[in-house]
Amino acid sequence: MAIAKGKKEYKMYNVKSMKAEEFINDKEIMDTLDYAEKNKNNIELIDGILEKARLRKGLNHRDASVLLACEIPEKVQEIYSLAEQIKKDFYGNRIVLFAPLYLSNYCVNGCVYCPYHLKNKHIARKKLTQEEIVKEVTALQDMGHKRLAIEAGEDPVMNPIEYILECINTIYSIKHKNGAIRRVNVNIAATTVENYRKLHDAGIGTYILFQETYNKESYEKLHPTGPKSDYAYHTEAMDRAMEGGIDDVGLGVLFGLELYKYEFAGLLMHAEHLEAVHGVGPHTISVPRVKKADDIDPDAFDNGISDEIFCKLAACIRIAVPYTGMIVSTRESKEVRDKIIRLGVSQVSGGSKTSVGGYYAPEPEDECSEQFDVSDTRTLDEVINWLMSKEYIPSFCTACYREGRTGDRFMSLCKSGQIQNCCHPNALMTLKEYLVDYASPETCKLGNELIMKELANIPNEKVRQIVVERLSKIEQGDRDFRF
Repeated sequence: MAIAKGKKEYKMYNVKSMKAEEFINDKEIMDTLDYAEKNKNNIELIDGILEKARLRKGLNHRDASVLLACEIPEKVQEIYSLAEQIKKDFYGNRIVLFAPLYLSNYCVNGCVYCPYHLKNKHIARKKLTQEEIVKEVTALQDMGHKRLAIEAGEDPVMNPIEYILECINTIYSIKHKNGAIRRVNVNIAATTVENYRKLHDAGIGTYILFQETYNKESYEKLHPTGPKSDYAYHTEAMDRAMEGGIDDVGLGVLFGLELYKYEFAGLLMHAEHLEAVHGVGPHTISVPRVKKADDIDPDAFDNGISDEIFCKLAACIRIAVPYTGMIVSTRESKEVRDKIIRLGVSQVSGGSKTSVGGYYAPEPEDECSEQFDVSDTRTLDEVINWLMSKEYIPSFCTACYREGRTGDRFMSLCKSGQIQNCCHPNALMTLKEYLVDYASPETCKLGNELIMKELANIPNEKVRQIVVERLSKIEQGDRDFRF
């Protein structure tokens, strides 16, 4: 529906609409930002919003935008403390580990912020063969990884859906020593319901697609050519994915391309839309920032955000969408991840490569195929050691996905807090696998001490005893226990 206003027409906001410009509505976002600016120092309103947030039911995009705009120091601290507590309430002190695997950087799009754009003639173009995938995945298993996020540029000739499906099948088939990839998440371009159904049938975990920016005008300037230039088709992709049977989807924007408050409101409106239409909000929300890459200079984009704002965004997302998993990758440095992880993050990557290949053997300097520079260059073992030193449980658990606890089934367990009855013991058992099979002596010692401490936090005595027995069996060589 459109309403005439002088010579200009604007779309009406409708959270249940299946049209991008209606459920991500520019006028509604602008009205929201105006409302937030006018009330950013309204203590009575802010206190009311915080009180509502303490119910752990989430916030709508207007209330959350007021918190993001708030500049009162003591209230900002309340926001941070509440985000930290909500994360503990829903996800405990667990942090899930994963790694990206770039299959191909062939791409027909013209995205101005990505070095894979079609006009970039000097980046090394690569596409992994199935034999190379075996080597890459074997190397990832030797690091200890159990969960991958596969990435590929958009090129219907070089990277057709058949290639992606073959890669998924190959990844799941690789069993090396005690290693196995138990969950493959997929981050590929927006596609058809039929292709999403094929991905679902291939046994993928979460389908991830970053919006990049929710501002339609900016989106079209940033995507001047290629199939990705269709704002509506891209923005409506998650609805098609869910129609195709994929009930775990992951949202994200690339902060720095557009004003961060606009993106924040649009991101929450997208989450509200999925919840309203499908009964299931986003399984994950990622918060990447524009980073240096091949022929891309992040300073060319004038909407970059400080580390302080970045942390505030994470805290407000956690409060507004308490059930979602929040992802921070190795785009961010160790120092930034130190700051942000307590504010709601539940998943991090470790030991990552953003090149096509590079896990099995280092990529030659004259064949650079990276999508962006990795800021946190620590090994997976170093990342795990770091997490445990901060009293987080590094988790390689994929049980929910393999036990059918996805979509609304996962969300109902997560929102009620019952998921912790499975996730906490599963995290300890998968950590034990890592310690026995892959950890350095220092990490192994620290990890075993953490496990002994965390066993006491399993409230059910029967479950605790089962975990103790299974931990012993893991030391004897058994693997893959789960609740």
